[in-house]
Amino acid sequence: MSGSRRAEERIYTVPLGRAYASPRYKRAEKAISILRRFVERHMKPSTVEIEPEVNEAIWSRGMERPPRRLRVRLSRDEDGTVRVALAEEEI
Repeated sequence: MSGSRRAEERIYTVPLGRAYASPRYKRAEKAISILRRFVERHMKPSTVEIEPEVNEAIWSRGMERPPRRLRVRLSRDEDGTVRVALAEEEI
């Protein structure tokens, strides 16, 4: 198989609870880095692009109380870039 990858999309629930082991004023930043590491581990991207909605969801309750888990949609382009977006609730 050649070096090109096909476009791919997955939905994950990312556990962010380890951010609470950090000092209060660093928890939201830590949650972002945990999210990046999760994406790198599961999708093997060349670059990671986090949508503004995901960032706002993590920071929605302030820097001291990020969510314990977040449901996201990861989609990989042909060039290996992975986009992180919020997963919409499906009814």
